Amino acid sequence: MDIKNLKHSESGNFFLLAGPCVIEGEEMAMRVAERIVSITDKLKIPYVFKGSYRKANRSRLDSFTGIGDEKALKILRKVHKTFAIPTVTDIHLPHEAAMAAEYVDVLQIPAFLCRQTDILVAAAQTGKAVNIKKGQFLSPLSMQFAIDKVVEAGNPHVMVTERGTTFGYQDLVVDYRGIPEMKTFGYPVVLDVTHSLQQPNQTAGVTGGMPQLIETIAKAGIAVGADGLFIETHENPAVAKSDGANMLKLDLLEDLLIKLVRIREAVS
Repeated sequence: MDIKNLKHSESGNFFLLAGPCVIEGEEMAMRVAERIVSITDKLKIPYVFKGSYRKANRSRLDSFTGIGDEKALKILRKVHKTFAIPTVTDIHLPHEAAMAAEYVDVLQIPAFLCRQTDILVAAAQTGKAVNIKKGQFLSPLSMQFAIDKVVEAGNPHVMVTERGTTFGYQDLVVDYRGIPEMKTFGYPVVLDVTHSLQQPNQTAGVTGGMPQLIETIAKAGIAVGADGLFIETHENPAVAKSDGANMLKLDLLEDLLIKLVRIREAVS
């Protein structure tokens, strides 16, 4: 996998995809990026800033979806230029791949769309790195076919992300066997820590979560060999416009990453 401008890639640390669930505004995005860059530079963790330019998968019609595609994408590009770091955002339809690729370094395929051939091929054809989230309904080994679609479309720069498996109604579990299983494909495997703790489709129409278990999930992921972590973080999750119930408070990130670097050193 090749991600341009990925600093500290020779450190031996896991890499980190982190940022707010959705771009809520320029000032907030820049503050979050600056804080995480400071932390990851100190710890020599390769870092990719994450922010969705739009949220297409919402429980209710009146849920916040974004500030406007072009406006949000321009903010992602400003983060990239200001801090010299790569950025990642998710796309939702095939025609969005080329549009988003003009602004970001990594295109992310949402879990519910990971079997959609057209969107995988469109993302691959941009030449950008592609992060495919494993469907909550799929076994880890079945993700080989999603990876194959991207690679066979001419793009070897792919990674796959574990984000929990549906466990009955309104709950997810992480089967940590899936991380070493997917590593056998020969591509980086990421653990989406915060989405793995979602409690989707609650009766109120707002997704719940268990953020108190973020550290537990992250530690276990590093211990079993995850190449990267995906963590959504916000200055104040209580007022976040999307996924506040399972995001990590930004003030807690540095302490968590220090612990995870130590675990990485112990298992390497």
